[in-house]
Amino acid sequence: MNNKSEIKGKQINCLDKGFVRLVDFMGDDSSIVQSARVSYGEGTKTINEDRGLIRYLLRHKHTTPFEMVEFKFHIKLPIFIARQWIRHRTANVNEYSGRYSEMKDEFYLPDISQIRHQSTLNKQGRADEVLDPETSQEIIDKMQYIQKDLYNNYKEFLDEGLAREIARINLPLSNYTEWYWKIDLHNLFHFLRLRIDSHAQYEIRVYGEAMAEIIKEIVPLAWEAFEDYHLKSMYFSKMELEALKLILKGEKVENIPFEELGMKKREWDEFLIKVEQLS
Repeated sequence: MNNKSEIKGKQINCLDKGFVRLVDFMGDDSSIVQSARVSYGEGTKTINEDRGLIRYLLRHKHTTPFEMVEFKFHIKLPIFIARQWIRHRTANVNEYSGRYSEMKDEFYLPDISQIRHQSTLNKQGRADEVLDPETSQEIIDKMQYIQKDLYNNYKEFLDEGLAREIARINLPLSNYTEWYWKIDLHNLFHFLRLRIDSHAQYEIRVYGEAMAEIIKEIVPLAWEAFEDYHLKSMYFSKMELEALKLILKGEKVENIPFEELGMKKREWDEFLIKVEQLS
């Protein structure tokens, strides 16, 4: 879209019943460089020079100019993802209230491709291997049955006159909620760096990718710099840099005394994954 005003209201559906919708935004790439010039003087003016300035700012972690751009999203998401999401305390949030309004009969059911065992390597995540289709469908059917049963109980409580704030207690975390979420670009980049990473939970990653698709249309120069210097970059600790120096000098990886460098076995294994990605 060439006209950025047309992006307002853009909605991307997420999971089975959710979505991300851009309600409003303030600023774009020009707002970032305009803010920076207050500190640096008139300086650059052309698109190429603006691009260079934005890349310099992001590369050297001059974050304040990126806070001059803001986005307001309307988001519909499962409660268990909302509780993970709200850990990012750098946004303004107003959520649908189950005290004031009746909770909707909308629950998340994972796609059959997401029904997997617990990962043996990652205590927080699922394994790559999917379960057999028959078992997976049985699990989804059982989830749906429980959701319907709990919602029917909720409706019965309401019909009996029970207060909404009490009636909702037994509703599961798969119930959908909605909120307005407003955040500046600097903190949104931090959110996305974590939440569209391959190690992030699949469900929240879907929402992160949807927001990324929207904002890159508004701040394409800043997004390019973010991808180059943060999203697709790699960080090394002091100990990892010492190990890299040994490798560059011709030392075989298996001969490097990682414990003498101050690294635990898990740290070393994580470093080896980075090295493999570089090869």
